[in-house]
Amino acid sequence: MTTQLEHANYTVSDGAATAAWMQDLFGWHIRWQGAAKDGGHSIHVGTDTQYLALYTPGTDTTHGPSSYVTRGGLNHIAVVVDDIDAMEDAVKAAGFTPGNHGDYEPGRRFYFHDHDNIEYEVVQYD
Repeated sequence: MTTQLEHANYTVSDGAATAAWMQDLFGWHIRWQGAAKDGGHSIHVGTDTQYLALYTPGTDTTHGPSSYVTRGGLNHIAVVVDDIDAMEDAVKAAGFTPGNHGDYEPGRRFYFHDHDNIEYEVVQYD
């Protein structure tokens, strides 16, 4: 038996805004969107086989403590690219600030935070 990750679901303040920058930066598309739990709205954005479910609750959102010290917290979402330099330029053009660059076996990486302070890792494997 083989298993692959289909999706991850997490809360954002504005699903449409998050989906828009993901479509621009990552070349993804909206697979589905509609009403969700507790009066919220969900947008599924990604590829034909994998996606992120962006949930925006019906009530205002708040920031919690650091996910790295919160059991069950989201630490970061990672994407693999074939041209990390071009992606870094695109991340900057989108208004985000790349940081924490590193070369490691077997590739290169950097991180950035979106408008909800969610951390994303960008990786290019050699």
